[in-house]
Amino acid sequence: MSATTEHTFIQRDPATGAVRGTLNLDDAAAVAGKVAATRAAQPAWAALPFAERAKPIRAFRDLIIAELDRLATVQSTETGKPIAQARNELRALPARIDFFLENAERVLAPSLMLVEPADGLLTGKASLEERVTSEPLGVIANISAWNYPWFVGANVFIPALLAGNAVAYKPSEFALDVGFAIGDLFARAGLPSHVFTVIAGAGEAGRALLAQPIDGVFFTGSHATGARIAQAVADRLIPVQLELGGKDPAYVADDFDAVKAAGGLADGAFYNNGQSCCGIERIYVHAAVYDTFVEAFLNEVKGFVMGAPSEGNTYLGPLTREAQIAVLDAQVADAVSKGATLRTGGARAPGGGWYYQPTVLTEVDHTMEVMREESFGPIIGIQKVANDTEAAHLMADTAYGLTAAVYSADRARAVGILKTLDTGTAYWNCCDRVSPRLPWTGRGHSGVGSTLGEAGIRAFTRPRAWHLRGV
Repeated sequence: MSATTEHTFIQRDPATGAVRGTLNLDDAAAVAGKVAATRAAQPAWAALPFAERAKPIRAFRDLIIAELDRLATVQSTETGKPIAQARNELRALPARIDFFLENAERVLAPSLMLVEPADGLLTGKASLEERVTSEPLGVIANISAWNYPWFVGANVFIPALLAGNAVAYKPSEFALDVGFAIGDLFARAGLPSHVFTVIAGAGEAGRALLAQPIDGVFFTGSHATGARIAQAVADRLIPVQLELGGKDPAYVADDFDAVKAAGGLADGAFYNNGQSCCGIERIYVHAAVYDTFVEAFLNEVKGFVMGAPSEGNTYLGPLTREAQIAVLDAQVADAVSKGATLRTGGARAPGGGWYYQPTVLTEVDHTMEVMREESFGPIIGIQKVANDTEAAHLMADTAYGLTAAVYSADRARAVGILKTLDTGTAYWNCCDRVSPRLPWTGRGHSGVGSTLGEAGIRAFTRPRAWHLRGV
């Protein structure tokens, strides 16, 4: 697997395991210097009119479109994501940026709450005004993830910058090349120096970043790391947003086309090799359609092409992190030892690299880790249920609360089930979907706070109340 020394990172190719290169990392002194420069640059950036702040963001967006193939190759080579899926991420990114460009100024505009007398502004005789303004937090620590480095990064740094913040961006050590590419694009787009700075490092650099005088932390990653981050900055009482993954369930009711559901859920479970925070991690199927669903699901999975990330028809590439293979092996062994049936896969794929066979387990239950602990890989358990009540009970049996999906021909039936579940996102007849227009938020071990939507713009500001009394 890729490895770090104190100040270097050995990059390995997930598709072969071979060493790709060695990168120098920022030590604590370098991190402190970068954050200091970012803090010094922030006031002038915040003082610019919104239209001026939007210009380099728009240029950044245009560069992504112009250089999409090159940027996709950088990501695919580094993380093992199939090139078609890397292109998909980058193709969808401009629309996400456009949402912020088109809505941030309105969301951040001052609000007039009260004028007394009511016509005071027109007559020039207002004796009292109440206004609310939105002010940037200051310097944002953006600790990002490797599985969708463009998406999860842009969810934070685009609205943060538009709101007048400066950003200290620490990409995952498994997506450093993407992080450097983002920094290069911003520089070429005309963003002022140090308003966006890239922190290169792994855990040590992250800890050094948290030790700096930052004004907010936005993190995407594991629950364990998120909890440590929250503890590290708790005494400073600064905003903390944590997106921490999930154990996302789906239920297929007896009134839905089981074959159609199987197609959608197989993609929801195995897209990006199952390395998606909102990917489907456990499936419950009504007994009346269970056999049909399982057969169709297995047919879908067996049709997935595993191959080199650079090949255009590859659907399953290697895992980004070799260490995850041991997690998947342990979940398979635990499930089989407790009575599960291994229908396909269940082991590391032969040959080089960090490939894992797409794995489907049936006859599973909640004594098994695969139905309770996050897998983050190409593995799924499918459990038969007698009715909606049992499905809802099992779907709720988790510490996570990111998303849940119900497939049913009856909208009211599906919504009724979803209302009983404590998740930030609910899906009816779809899954593994994120929209820039809707808040992306988790509950329980899936995190706290929001990105995306209007809430994901306001998250980077503090409200100030103005009481203005004339004489």
